[in-house]
This record gives sequence, structure tokens and C-alpha cells, in this order.
Amino acid sequence: MTYTAAVDELVFTLETVAGLSAARDAGAVEGLGADDVRAILTEAARFAEDALAPLNSVGDRNHPVREGATVTTPPGWREAYRAWVDGGWGSLTGEEAWGGQALPMALQVALTDIFNQANAAFALNPLLTIGAVEAIQAHATDELKARYLPKMISGEWSGTMNLTEPQSGSDLGDLKTKAEPDGDRFRLFGQKIYITYGEHDLTDNIIHLVLARLPDAPEGTRGISLFLVPKVLVNEDGSLGARNDVEVVGLEHKLGINGSPTCTMAYGAGGEGAVGWLVGEPNRGLAAMFTMMNNARVQVGMQGAAIAERATQQALAYAFERRQGRAGSWSEGGMAPIAHHPDVKRMLLTCQAFTRAARAICYACAVAIDRGRPGKPDAAFWKSRADLLTPVAKAFATDVGVEVASLGVQVHGGMGFIEETGAAQHYRDARIFPIYEGTNGIQAIDLVRRKIVMEDGAALAAYLGELREVADAARGANELQLAGAARRLDEAIDAVERAADALRGALASGEVDRALAGASPFLRALGLTAGGAYLVTSALQSNGSAEARAGLARFFADAQVSTVPALAISAVDGAADVLAATPERLAG
Repeated sequence: MTYTAAVDELVFTLETVAGLSAARDAGAVEGLGADDVRAILTEAARFAEDALAPLNSVGDRNHPVREGATVTTPPGWREAYRAWVDGGWGSLTGEEAWGGQALPMALQVALTDIFNQANAAFALNPLLTIGAVEAIQAHATDELKARYLPKMISGEWSGTMNLTEPQSGSDLGDLKTKAEPDGDRFRLFGQKIYITYGEHDLTDNIIHLVLARLPDAPEGTRGISLFLVPKVLVNEDGSLGARNDVEVVGLEHKLGINGSPTCTMAYGAGGEGAVGWLVGEPNRGLAAMFTMMNNARVQVGMQGAAIAERATQQALAYAFERRQGRAGSWSEGGMAPIAHHPDVKRMLLTCQAFTRAARAICYACAVAIDRGRPGKPDAAFWKSRADLLTPVAKAFATDVGVEVASLGVQVHGGMGFIEETGAAQHYRDARIFPIYEGTNGIQAIDLVRRKIVMEDGAALAAYLGELREVADAARGANELQLAGAARRLDEAIDAVERAADALRGALASGEVDRALAGASPFLRALGLTAGGAYLVTSALQSNGSAEARAGLARFFADAQVSTVPALAISAVDGAADVLAATPERLAG
């Protein structure tokens, strides 16, 4: 199928549903007018459609190849990356002092949406570089910033994050990579796994951000430091010098995102140690890395919604082309396009509603991040809002990516199981998103243990209060479909409030495991409620397609938001059943 970026929908969601326009009116966003947003997204769509989308299946079929310490990316990757650099796409959110344009993250998230719709495996590389730039801007010395940021922001050099080790996955407290002092720098020794774009042929240098331990570091996560380790050392004049003692020693064979190299990296395997520089304070590396990871979690959520969009587009195109059987809504004789069959309609509506709901949550989170930056009006309020929404954006939207891609395969029937149609690739690509950047279970734990207790519950209460206002507006809109959606929203908001109170109570009484057992259904409940409210908002604010948007909002409310009370019960009462399931009982 031919991929097309739905620019009008993205602009409407960003400006109106997610609140970028309101942020601009409040003085929280400067130097980026609505016309600028549309122009940038339109140009990004053109680049994605012409340069990236044609390479999506190419990368899936032609995996990166390692020969010794070098990795060759799929055909066309290098040319597309050069076009990316020439277009200045990596510079939008970087600080102006280092060659960036200091534009809002909300714009970057919308670009992440477009580029990942077109080619998620390719788009991972610049996404990681942008995250590395954020961490260096926030925590590195001015000397390191001056040496590395200009070429990272321009895209001439790329960046990575190196956390995971063979024995240390989600629990980073058991990291073994060590950093030995060597004057004003350090030499690192250790191995890292699952490093996306750890080695490739797209740039002359790769700047690795690596978590490691100093010799006298405390045990656990309190003893982790962050280091900047370039693939190639940089001379005083900015030119490239000798190759550092860091190299790729293996590539993973994966289920999806096959065009991107996922590397096993060896630091110090040559005996000299990989030369690196401390970023931030000693033993505070995890906090510095989370500057990169928190924003990356929103971007990964956006990846999930982006794959959902691509899968939805493909399913829709196929459903209008494929003819099977008779359908009551088909009056032209002969076999009907399967889009006319009721169950296929249901699947297509589900895909469309889930995709738009997930996108709106991610966009709203990004707007909150921009509004929560120091010096912005009501920054503390919006910082709390961003903190609350980040785990929901990451987990809910990536779950949506898998669910919608799976439905996309189902719409295709047997042809969805055949690789040539491309539907299976979306499903395979989407499956990693609920896993990396903190599994979705970890996101749920973060939501329950840290976010719903913020400010004694005031942050969540304020958000739910805004969702109630959406329901109230729907009731007053004189639109029957929206009135029905409002009833579902009321029930869902009440259920989320009750569940949050119960989970906070469990935490306060020391029943931590009971609260954690209900964390994932609670996150799902909050995501469905928020997504339902954003779909209602889109119908209320639409000028030209209000009826269709109202119908989609009502469908989502009846089919999905209606399940929130049961999820809330599962989050609270179902916890006892989870805790009763001992390993021996699970083993049968």
C-alpha cells in the first residue's frame, strides 16, 4: 500500500485536542505559530512518504550485516540518513547555543509520529540521538557540550544509551561495567546488550552514553555513574582521532524492527579500556540517564501509536479493495468489499479509535512537558501533569500499537499471515515497544507507586477533574451520541477515582504487593478513560467532521470506556487473586 501521513489529523490533534494552541495562548510556547506547525509537519510528511516509507520493507527483508567491528545498514539507509541530515530534522529541539532551534518537544513528538509511521526501524536512530542530546545538555560540562553537541544536533554524529547487561535488565542495581579513573577521564570495561544502533555506517562517530561503576561506588543503583564514550576520539580541534576501545561483538536476530542494528557492545575488550568522560555527578548516573529516558518513554509511546496508524491505514485500504460475500450495506451487486461486513467494520472502528486515543494521550503528555519547563507559567502544575501522563503514554499507546497491528492482520484474513502484504511486519515491529524503555509493567508500577500519590493525590484529582469537564461539555452539546459517551465517561472517572483511593490506601498500610498486583489494570483503566475524553474533545472541537468524530467517540465509549469499572475492580479486588497464585500453583 501507499503510505500517506494524515497531516490535517495530526495538526488538529496537536493544536486543539492536546492543547498546543492553549499553551501558546498562555505564553508557554513561543516562536512556533500554528502555521509553522502545519508547514513543518507537511514537509516532514513529504520526506517520510518519499524517502522513508519505501525503505520500510527493504529493512525488514535486508537486515544489517556485521563484519568484524563494522555494521552495514540495509540498502538505501545511508542515502535516506543523509537526506535526513540535509533537511535539518535532528536540530529542531536542540538548544540554540549548540546549533539547535529550541522548538517544543510537542512538535518533536508529532514528527516522531510521522517518521515512525513511515519506517520505525530507521526512525529509532535519530530518536536515540535526540534523547542523548537532552541528557548531555542537562548534565554534561560546557567543554563536553561544545565538543559533542553541535555535530550530534546536526545529525553528523549519532547517539545511543547503554544500560542493559546480560545479568542486569530492568534491575540496574546489578550493573558490572566499571570505570577506572585516568586523569580527568575514565577507562571503561564491560559489556552492554540490546544497544540500538550501537554500531552502523550512517555517521562518522557514535556517542555512547554508558552507565558504569566507579571503583569506590556504593552497591545498587546508588552507585551508578553516567559516562560519555565516543566510538572515535575527538581531537582538540574537533577533528576525529583514534578509534576508541569500544566495538560491536554481536548483532541480535529479532522478531521485528529488523532494519535497525541491535548490538552487543564490548567496552575495553582491547585491554586499554574505552575512554570516557563523566556526565553529571559521580554515583548520580541513573538520575542523569532518566533525563533521557523519561522523554524517550513518551517517544516510545508515540512509536506504538504510529505503528497503529500505519496498520490502520493498511487495513482500511485492504478492506475496501478485498471483496467477499454479500453485505446488507452493499447495493451495487456482486461480492461486497469486506469493509461493508459488520465485524470488519467493528475491527476498523476499533483500530481507528484506539489509534487516535493513543496519539492524543502522547501529544497531551508532550505539551505538558513543554509547559512544565522551568520559567513557564504554572510550570509546577504542568510538570506534575507530565509526570502523571508519562507512564500512561508509554504503556497504553504501545499496548495499542500491538492490539491494532494484530487487528490489522485479522482484517486481512489469511493474507495478513503472509509476509508479502506487509501487515505482519507492523505486528512484529510493534511487539518491542511494550518491552523496551521500561516494560509496561514497570510503567504501571511507576504510575501507582509514585504518580497517583503525588501531592497527596492532587495531581491525579486535577486531571480527572478536567476529564469531568469534558463529560459535562458533551452533555451540554445537544448531541445524542456525545451524551451517551458522557455517561460512560462519568462511570469510568468514578471507577478510576475509587480504585486510586484503594491503591493509595494499600500503599499507606504497607500492602505494597497488593497495590502492585493491581497496577496494570489500573493503568489500562486510566488510559481508556483519558483516551475516551480526548475523542469526545475532538468531536466537540471539530468544525467539518463533528458527526463522524462523535460516532467514533460513542463507539469507543461503548466498546472500551465501558470496561473501565471492571478494570478498576480487577485493580483492587483482583489483587488478592494474583497474590494467592504462588509459583507452585502457577506451575500446576
